[in-house]
Amino acid sequence: MATQDYYELLGVERGASVDEIKKSYRKLAMQYHPDRNPGDQEAEQKLKELNQAYGVLKDEQKRAAYDRFGHAAFENGAAGAGAGGFDFNFASGFADIFDEMFGDFMGGNRRGREVHGADLRYNMEISLEEAFGGKEAEIRVPTSIGCDDCHGSGAEKGAAPVTCTTCGGRGRIRSQSGFFTVERTCPTCHGNGRVIENPCKVCGGAGRVQREKTLQVNIPAGVEDGTRIRLAGEGEAGLRGGPSGDLYIFITVAAHPFFQRGGADLLSKVPIPMTTATLGGTVEVPGIDGKRVRVTVPAGTQNAHRFRLKGKGMTVLRSNQRGDHYIEVQVETPVNLTRRQKELLKEFEAASKGQKTSPESESFFSRVKDLWGELRD
Repeated sequence: MATQDYYELLGVERGASVDEIKKSYRKLAMQYHPDRNPGDQEAEQKLKELNQAYGVLKDEQKRAAYDRFGHAAFENGAAGAGAGGFDFNFASGFADIFDEMFGDFMGGNRRGREVHGADLRYNMEISLEEAFGGKEAEIRVPTSIGCDDCHGSGAEKGAAPVTCTTCGGRGRIRSQSGFFTVERTCPTCHGNGRVIENPCKVCGGAGRVQREKTLQVNIPAGVEDGTRIRLAGEGEAGLRGGPSGDLYIFITVAAHPFFQRGGADLLSKVPIPMTTATLGGTVEVPGIDGKRVRVTVPAGTQNAHRFRLKGKGMTVLRSNQRGDHYIEVQVETPVNLTRRQKELLKEFEAASKGQKTSPESESFFSRVKDLWGELRD
């Protein structure tokens, strides 16, 4: 047995807490692990001593005996050993730490646990109007639900799961290899710790059956494309009475032929005749709420000018506010003109010379002349 003081060996004070001892042991055990020190006999011996020290100091009774009698408490025939009836398995110390660090990841430490049901995803497409006002939707989801016949236990009526005799209900079996303890999932109960001797005839012992479930879903006003709605416990049922997973509804907002959305704001591109843009007038456009909106177009309105309709946009999620609705006018050039219409436009052109009826174009060509001089044909 190691003669070095256990506290010194683990690098802790005598008044150290169990957590401090565990933390120090974990660090040292990884340092001297054979995988990091292949073929190093000294590292192997050091790890044995660390396991021995940790096996004593992590246990309240063993630690009390050690503090009182020292190493003599555990020597064969010593009063401390006989009185306490201690049964050491020094390899178990490292196994406990390994299980604590990696047990859940490796599928261990599942004693008495039912299997959690899987989460489900449901894709739902809604219109922009539905995203504006919200909606109540009914969906049908193919999933697993708890078996009504066995109430999720997986056992036939009048029967119940019994403790697995292979692993004693731990869900794992342990084997010794030198000073290492290796644990693996019990092949009989598959880590559940219990076995069903008389499985339910309806679900075959799974505790759940395949069904299509109908759910009512509330889509709040203002949802955006990609919004995710979680329905807790509406996913797949767990195995043998385990908790159900969640259902996640992913919202897709369909493209609209008239409105373009940008957050809570809307944009509508509205073509207007050249005469309306020149002389002024009014245009009516639809609103997202289904109402008509009248927009006054002042005389001389240029192409791509935007009018803002404050508070006429989309609903803001979980708010009473609304975004804005922008109307972008697109001045349309006349086509399919009659001879008389063309004559009138020519007369207008002739009458407009020197009057600056097109200031932007005149300003542009004036700047071009300043840069490059007179334009040549």
